[in-house]
Amino acid sequence: MVLPLADGLPTRRKPVVNNALMIACIAVFLWQLITGHREVDSIRYGFVPYFLFQGLPGDIDIGGAGPLATMVTYAFLHGDFWHLAGNILFLWIFGNNVEDALGHGLYLLFYLFCAVAAALGEGLVDPLSQAPLIGASGAISGVLGAYVMLYPRQPVIVLVGFVPLPVPAFLTIGIWFVFQLLDGVTGAASAESIAWIAHVGGFIVGAALIRPFRHQLRPQG
Repeated sequence: MVLPLADGLPTRRKPVVNNALMIACIAVFLWQLITGHREVDSIRYGFVPYFLFQGLPGDIDIGGAGPLATMVTYAFLHGDFWHLAGNILFLWIFGNNVEDALGHGLYLLFYLFCAVAAALGEGLVDPLSQAPLIGASGAISGVLGAYVMLYPRQPVIVLVGFVPLPVPAFLTIGIWFVFQLLDGVTGAASAESIAWIAHVGGFIVGAALIRPFRHQLRPQG
């Protein structure tokens, strides 16, 4: 087991947007537990590639968000506690520093852009899929891509087995990325219903766009 625990990199500003994103994901999950609508909400607010590229089967109105809006709403839904907990952990460790680098407004825009890119990547590969994509993993993959570009040598405390060890970010996140690729190539991701294409796509987009976001879109002065 290789699990990141903390990075110890201080921030200059409070990560209010990152905290709000985590709270939103938790609040949505708790609301779904209370209402018992998790499966229905996955169809209504999860991203279903077929609905975007082909339209609703038989013009059935399922309510909820439209296909374009679900490219954002899906990122706030989670299948179970561990799905949510894993995403919150990664967002808590890495998101605050990316927000610190971008500023609050740009970080929110960057996060949502990565979510849309991850969903679109998943949809373009299998546009006829009617399986709903849910979870913040695609957007968080973009955050990981940004983090490794900004702080490649930052030590990250990683739990290797039961031993916490400091490992450079490029190696910690690099191992994660390789596992995503291996899961996709071997078919393990499909067997476990893991949207590995969204993970890989989100990561690549985040890594590619962090510097343009930071240096070109960031207000001067």
